[in-house]
Amino acid sequence: MNRFYKTAGVAEVDQGFSVVLDGRPIRSPARQLVQVPTRALAQAIADEWDAQGEKIDSRAMPLMRMAGTAIDDLAGMRDLTADAVARYAETDMVCFWAAEPERLVQRQQATWRPLLDWLELRFDARLAVTSAIHAQEQPRAALDALRAHVTALDNFLLVPLSVATGTAGSLVIGLALVHGRIDAVQAFDAAQLDETFQIEEWGEDDEATRRRAGIRAEFAAVERFCRAIRDGV
Repeated sequence: MNRFYKTAGVAEVDQGFSVVLDGRPIRSPARQLVQVPTRALAQAIADEWDAQGEKIDSRAMPLMRMAGTAIDDLAGMRDLTADAVARYAETDMVCFWAAEPERLVQRQQATWRPLLDWLELRFDARLAVTSAIHAQEQPRAALDALRAHVTALDNFLLVPLSVATGTAGSLVIGLALVHGRIDAVQAFDAAQLDETFQIEEWGEDDEATRRRAGIRAEFAAVERFCRAIRDGV
């Protein structure tokens, strides 16, 4: 699509803030007005529109995509999305620790244990860790507590949580990023810990470099989106 507007901006409305192009409010893929809960988020989305060149590239507007998904009620798949996100806790990546080498074990403990401790304190959900190759059954009380929290989130937090959790392969990392316990760089380091260790040992190919850059970008977008909600007015 060619760029059809000169400037993007923000307008205050009854239920929050809307994003406008040349003064006209924009709509989501389901044709609903794009209204978000904070001015900071609306401005961040407007900045994405302003940054477009002659051609509009939706891939360069991750905040707009997440907002559109939230506004459209996750395309009628809210319950399925919440369930899929919550189920990550059953086999969460940060609960599978290496038995060796010792350097990797120490790195996992230093990076993942503080996140698991935070999870327990924040949500009263203690997840068990294992070095076995098979999944360890997690305590039902912990799974229920995490599911209750995920299900209760509004769409503007559930959507970025879904993105972060799927990207990381970990609900623990996703929750920590969405709630501001860690930033995007720390989320990447935690999610890519094992792969980074292997790259340090054997090197990195071009495909891995591109894929890891995409992961960094996803976490950065989630951090910007959630920070704009937490700190916005």
